[in-house]
Amino acid sequence: MKRKFSHTVIVMLVVAIAAAGFSFSGKVDLSAYKLEDQIFCYDVPSAEQVRMEKWNDQYQVFLGKSYIAFKEALAYNESRGNYAIVNDLGYLGKYQFNRNTLKAIGIFNPQEFLNDTRLQEDAFHAFTARNKWILRKDIKRFVGTYINGVKITESGILAAAHLAGAGNVKKYLRSGGTFAFEDAFGTSLRYYLRKFSGYDTSFVEAERKATVM
Repeated sequence: MKRKFSHTVIVMLVVAIAAAGFSFSGKVDLSAYKLEDQIFCYDVPSAEQVRMEKWNDQYQVFLGKSYIAFKEALAYNESRGNYAIVNDLGYLGKYQFNRNTLKAIGIFNPQEFLNDTRLQEDAFHAFTARNKWILRKDIKRFVGTYINGVKITESGILAAAHLAGAGNVKKYLRSGGTFAFEDAFGTSLRYYLRKFSGYDTSFVEAERKATVM
């Protein structure tokens, strides 16, 4: 049976692969794929084009409230999705990890980390699994409640833990929101709890000592 794929479908597949932890530079040659008796070669946006947002919005993949959507939304807020960035405080990569956090999950070479997109995705998953284990009782207790006018959800809690650390999230929740925390750029726990509310993070299993293998 002959299958036909449109230009849009092919580009959506490439973007979805990139979101899963692969990066592309320059052009990807798709000329070997025959579509409706014609040969096509499509350009894929470079990393720089994506960072500068100079690509056609119609080819963005709608991810809804999935786990991938959660990761990509958080990454965009942290670094605009830039795997190679190091900020002024020394935080690294797409999800802005500090070096001590990386060591805790088994990554000891910061440059290797910056150069490996899959390693960065694995690091995010491992760190989120650790936070989910640390905060498992608080997730059970507070999800569905409101604190400072914000509905508490599991994804909001996990995003806040990425920002501030699981310990500070515990203090905030258990104090009824009276414990104040802002990072070096003035971002608050309440903001992350609200901004990243309602995503499906059930894919992540709580693991006490999750590491990157």
